[in-house]
Amino acid sequence: MDRAEIVHENFLRRVAAGDLPPGAAPVGPLSPTGAVSVFRSACLSRALDRQSRAMQKAGQGFYTIGSSGHEGLAAVAAALRPTDTAFLHYRDAAFQIARAAQVPGQSIAWDMLLSFASSSEDPISGGRHKVLGSKTLSIPPQTSTIASHLPKAVGAAYSIGAARRHRPEHQDLPDDSIVYCSFGDASANHSTAQGAFNTAAWTSYQSIPLPLLFVCEDNGIGISTKTPKGWIAANFAQRPGLKYFACNGLDIFETFRVATEAAAYVRGRKKPAFLHVGTVRLYGHAGADMPTTYMPREEVEAEEANDPLLHSVRLLGQAGALTPVEALAIYQDTCARVSRIAEEAVTRPRLKTARDVMESLIPPKRACKPTNGPSAEARASAFGGDLKAMEEPQIMSRLINWALTDLMLEHPEIALMGEDVGRKGGVYGVTQKLITRFGPDRVIDTLLDEQSILGLGIGMAQNGFIPMPEIQFLAYLHNAEDQLRGEAATLPFFSNGQYTNPMVVRIAGLGYQKGFGGHFHNDNSVAVLRDIPGLILACPSNGADAAMMLRECVRLAREEQRLVVFLEPIALYPMRDLHGEKDAGWIRLYPAGNEVIPFGEVGVHGDGTELAIVSFANGYYLSRQAEKRLAEKGVKARVIDMRWLSPLPADALIAAVKGAKRILIVDETRRTGGVAEALMALFTERTDLPHARITAKDSFIATGPAYAATMPSADGIYDAAMTLLGGKA
Repeated sequence: MDRAEIVHENFLRRVAAGDLPPGAAPVGPLSPTGAVSVFRSACLSRALDRQSRAMQKAGQGFYTIGSSGHEGLAAVAAALRPTDTAFLHYRDAAFQIARAAQVPGQSIAWDMLLSFASSSEDPISGGRHKVLGSKTLSIPPQTSTIASHLPKAVGAAYSIGAARRHRPEHQDLPDDSIVYCSFGDASANHSTAQGAFNTAAWTSYQSIPLPLLFVCEDNGIGISTKTPKGWIAANFAQRPGLKYFACNGLDIFETFRVATEAAAYVRGRKKPAFLHVGTVRLYGHAGADMPTTYMPREEVEAEEANDPLLHSVRLLGQAGALTPVEALAIYQDTCARVSRIAEEAVTRPRLKTARDVMESLIPPKRACKPTNGPSAEARASAFGGDLKAMEEPQIMSRLINWALTDLMLEHPEIALMGEDVGRKGGVYGVTQKLITRFGPDRVIDTLLDEQSILGLGIGMAQNGFIPMPEIQFLAYLHNAEDQLRGEAATLPFFSNGQYTNPMVVRIAGLGYQKGFGGHFHNDNSVAVLRDIPGLILACPSNGADAAMMLRECVRLAREEQRLVVFLEPIALYPMRDLHGEKDAGWIRLYPAGNEVIPFGEVGVHGDGTELAIVSFANGYYLSRQAEKRLAEKGVKARVIDMRWLSPLPADALIAAVKGAKRILIVDETRRTGGVAEALMALFTERTDLPHARITAKDSFIATGPAYAATMPSADGIYDAAMTLLGGKA
């Protein structure tokens, strides 16, 4: 018999015999009726855990990480409001069940069994994953994450106060709501979690409203690795800016009382709190995990003897709410009911095709109020003397700044955030003056933590804002990329499009900064961004394109709820000349406000038929230099600017090379994992034209005079073109 059945049989036997574990008497404001409701939720959670294992053995279920031992979280749910957004630990079935009891019309057992069965009728994920979550219950879905949901919980909490000051069109959270975020004691040690705790405390320390309740469910172990006794309390009891509460999660009366106090503190003070809930873990980590292989049997049995349901039966009897006989009947009836419902749930349809699975990768479009752009008066007030400067061509960084200004004037739900974006105006001056124009509520100087910057954006996006987080350098993204991959991009996928976090992430990156910073500031690795399903990666090569593409990126986020990354080539920020000193070949006029470059539209310079050069960003700039030299040799070429790196604008590229006799791909990213790999495959599959590529080497970038040695050059592009042309002069 497995441990789940041992715990089940122990419960039946001990309740029938009146053999209940000792403990304190029930104290606190939890009413007898409320206590019975919490117990019913706990019983349903336990019954679902058992049923998930039975379904897996029968080949009808696909998830067995259970919540047994954590049933006390039902009492925490009872202390909150169903409109309080809850980012849940994966052992929080009891929380979701108890919350469902607060909202009329729920069929929570049926819903969760559909999830176990991976049925396409599962109301949260549509059969894509077994996740806790419900749009009706304000529970965004979570996968089996290691604390990666904590940064966005901080962002969601911050958004509540921000929404009171700048009301977004699609704002969802009540002004007096709080955000709830739970996790395990092992996850509390993860760097992602530690960053979120620090960010919350850092924000609270400055008296910025942040109504966030962290809940650590401490069962003392992470799979097989023990948490040192007392570690969580020692780590969190005295953190500045983070109020500490603790309760025994085996006692639903104490848990409800302390959770009520913690929620009142967070709601009233608008400050974060840390609720430490002591629990036990029953059965092991998941269905395949046998705790007796790494724990003494005596220790496993001692945990099982401390079953929270046994404690609840004792407490309910002492409170006069239920007799043990009545409690046992509820438990048995619940188990039988779950078994009956499961028989039907396993017959419901499942996803079958790739199209079915991928249907929710792209979020649904949403209706937005029409906008006509900022008024002349608003622009005059914001831009001042810059309006006169718009009559002359300008460098890319300045045109991006003006585009951001116009967009923020037009869309008050846009908020910028990042290290140094405010007072300093960005490392390269791209965001200068914006904090003066729009204030610190909309141009937010953050602490130095990329996970927290992205988490702030993700959380604010879930409450109607259009965040524009800035990652200062592309190299700094790599320690935080899972916030995009594991959180932002997966949210519509795992919620069947019900939850979205649209935003435009600005990243300064790519190579060719002369002698500056080495690989920390010259980073040409974009593979991780191109590998994220549903993410749009845009990359301009000049200032006018940047302004027009940025407008399209905001439209994609605002109207189509897309996750967009806008990659800005640092080396081209100040670029003025193309072929020679003071030729002003790379500065541009600021495009009129209604001018955009639509998603997927590529740029084409020239109409030569002998050669098509396909590139982007710095590579496009260098290709234009090489194209002039080729023309001097009598070679008629065209140069194509991809602009959109992911998803690949395949049809537009095929149309752009039509009529050309050869194709040269110029890719400033690395040969392995770079953009050119996809382009080579595209042109091989869809054309019969000879084609070749020139790429960066598989190397990091050096500091000093050799900064460009590993990347394409104008000379190298010219030579590769001549080789492809057979040495034609």
